[in-house]
Parts: sequence; C-alpha cells; structure tokens
Amino acid sequence: MTAEAPVSFEERLDASPITRTMWLLWLLSAGLIALDGFDFFIIGVAMPFLERDFGLTAASIGAVATAAVAGSLIGSLTLGPITDRVGRQIMLIVDIAIFVIATAGTALAWNTASLIAFRFLVGVGIGADYPISVSYITENIPARYRGRMVIGAFTFQAVGALLGALTGLVVIHQFRVLYPDIDQIAIQYAWRWMLGVGALLAVAVAVIRLSFTLESPRYFISRGEYVEASKAATQLLETPVTITPKLEPPVSTERPTYGTLFSSCNRRSTILASVPWFLQDIATYGVGIFTPTIIGMLAFSGETDFMAREMGSAQGAAVVDISLILGFICAILLVEKLGRIRLQMIGFLGMAIGLSILAASDLLPAGSQGNIVLVLIGFLCFNLMMNAGSNATTFLLSGEVFPTAIRATGAGFAAAFAKAGAVVGTSVLPILQKSWGVPPLLIAMSVCCVLAAVITFAFRIDTTDQSLETIRSEGTSADPVLAE
Repeated sequence: MTAEAPVSFEERLDASPITRTMWLLWLLSAGLIALDGFDFFIIGVAMPFLERDFGLTAASIGAVATAAVAGSLIGSLTLGPITDRVGRQIMLIVDIAIFVIATAGTALAWNTASLIAFRFLVGVGIGADYPISVSYITENIPARYRGRMVIGAFTFQAVGALLGALTGLVVIHQFRVLYPDIDQIAIQYAWRWMLGVGALLAVAVAVIRLSFTLESPRYFISRGEYVEASKAATQLLETPVTITPKLEPPVSTERPTYGTLFSSCNRRSTILASVPWFLQDIATYGVGIFTPTIIGMLAFSGETDFMAREMGSAQGAAVVDISLILGFICAILLVEKLGRIRLQMIGFLGMAIGLSILAASDLLPAGSQGNIVLVLIGFLCFNLMMNAGSNATTFLLSGEVFPTAIRATGAGFAAAFAKAGAVVGTSVLPILQKSWGVPPLLIAMSVCCVLAAVITFAFRIDTTDQSLETIRSEGTSADPVLAE
C-alpha cells in the first residue's frame, strides 16, 4: 500500500463536507447582514413620522436617509484594510459593538443632528460588515458550495428588509388601535419603536456572535503563521490538520493598500467588483430606502388620512419585500448553473424593466386599479431581478476576485464605491423628485442598470467552481459560458 500524498489546505477544504463549524460562521455572518437589511429599509417606513416629528425639510430628509449610506462608505473604505491587517475575527467583534451602540442611539435621538450622527455610525458598522463577512465566508467554504453559501448569507438582507416592513406595519397598527384619533402620539413615538426593534436585534446577534470565535486559516497562511493556521483549520474542518509552508502558496508580499488594487494584475478585478455595484446601488438604495414613500406617491396620493396612507404604504412595502427573498432563492438555485457573470447581467436588465414599468404606472390615474397593479408589478420585477442577479452576485464577486492578502481591502473598496452610488441615489432622489417628478427619475435609474450590464460583460471574470487561489484577473478575463 502506498501512503496518500499530502494535500494543501485548499484541497482539504474543497474536499470537505459542510461542517458544523462552517454552518456556525455562516450563521454569524448572516445575522449581521440581516441587521443591515432591517436598518436600511426600516428608515423608509419611519421617515414620514420623522419628517413630521422633527419638521424635516427636503434637504434634512436626504441627510437622514444618506447618513447611514455615507457611514457605510467610510466603514467599508477604512475598516476593510484593517481587517486584512488584524484579522477577520477581531473585526467581527468590533463591528457588532459599533452596531449595538449606534442602533440604540438612533432610537433615542433627541433632534435631527443626533439622529444623523447615530445613523452615520450605524452605517460605519454596516460598511465594515461587507468586506468582513464576504471574506469570512468565501475563505472558509468549499468551492462547490461557495456561491450558494455566500448568496445564502446575503439573502438575510432581504429577510431583514421584510422584518423591517413587518415591524413598521405592526407598530403603525398598534398606534392606530391605541390612539385612533391622535396622530401626534404616533408621530412622536412610532419611529422610536421601529428603530428600537433594530437595537434589540443587534443585541441578540451580539450575544450569538461573541459566543463563537474562529479566525480564517487562509488569513494565517497568507501571513506565514502556520501553527495558528493548523489550529484554525482543525477547528474548521473538524479533523486534525497540519499546515506547512511546503504545500501552501508563498507568503504574500502584497500588503493591503488601495494602490495594489489598481496594479496591472488586480485592475480588472477592481473594475468588475466596484463599478457595476456602484451603478446598481444608485437604483437599489435610491428606490429601496424610499419604497414606502414612492408607493404612497404613486398609488396612495389620493388618501388624505396620514395614518391610513402610511399603513397602506407599509403594507405595499411588505408585499414588495417578499419578492426580495424570492429573488435571493432564485440566485441560490441559479448561481452555479448560469455562472456569476450571466446571472448578474440578467439581473441588471430585469431591474431596468421593473423601473420602466414603475415609470409607466404614472400614465394611469393615481389610485386606480391599473395604476396600483403596475406599481406592484414594477416593484416586484425590480426587487426579484435585483436579488436574483446583481445584488447577490456583486457581493459574491467582491469576495472572490481578489487574492487572500488583499481580499477584505478589495471587497471593502468595492463596497465603499458602491455606497458612493447609494449616496448619490439617496441624497439626490428627494431633490430631483420635486423638480423632475418620479417617472423621469425612474427612467434615469433604469439607464444606470443597462450600463452596469454592459460593464459586467466587458470586464467579466469567471470564478464559478474555481479555487480562490487560482482566480487571477488577467488569466480569467472571459466567462467560458458567454464565450460559447
């Protein structure tokens, strides 16, 4: 009998089943992603109450909506490189601590300035979570499951969004029951209850996250710390593992700097990971954060009762958010069959169609049956195709196309660049909405989606079923599925 040849950690990981430890780290990352979705979308339900309580102007509404997005940009841009320096696990703990403090602060905000400050801090935590979570999952899951597991975790963003819509629905209903003739009480306190639920959820995730610690073995390997890598790999694979430099990639000399992202070997990866995501977020957050407001304007503009109108808008948002989850389910089922690039392109084109349908709904009388049907169809199409394609694949690709030593830096830059698009969408929307009207704005965002599909094709990189250590941007510039 001949002894089995020794294998690298990469080969052992890719041959491994999904262990209990892998499920735990996946669940921990998914939990904070759910909080991301809840927070970004609950603010849309709470916004009409905040507007009346604090007397917000159009500029103030944009500032409140944009604060978390701007914070997310800063969090992704600054904490991504730190994650590559100090490790994934430490930053997970820092991230959840920021989130707990900031979400509690938003619920207790005493004026517009304090609300904006705490919303910004919430965004910092959310922004940090993008590069941390995607690096944490992609580095510790076998290649054959990686796409489905990363998108599966990101699906919790839609779960959080739906929970946000349902929370708004329940809170509004309770205030209508308890104070049927006093809108002012709901205006002053309903939004605090909505945002307070986010704080409680953050505490629950913190308790779970702090009960489990595991650093990525790949992180240790990239630093040449093989004893620590062996211990982490043993815990991850739940079998004894000894890692030596002989079988592993050489210690990387790439340090986590943004200049490295634009070197000749990483430039294509950087463009693919960041530019389509930027264009998507102009539409995603421009429409998503204001979903209840847009539904109210297009389908409930004839309703004069404030609480009835907000209840109808929240109900519409809850129905629409179901399509977010259905879209992610489609992405999980299709990502390995169609490949990341094709799925992303289909998603962008579907988003453009949904936005065009929404714009067309304005041609019918507001509140009419045809108008309401088109509004719901447009939102369902937009959200379904967004999450079935580009919203899932941009997140996934950002964690796959960069080498381990700069993975969190690259993913952080891509997420930060995307959030710059979100800042454009959320800050400009309230202003252009008044000068242009909703339909022309929706058409403009649909054009952004078509452009994103074109750029995805032009800078495509195939990562489907490939080992992370073999994915290099210059050597895999074309998707073989599209090249057929």
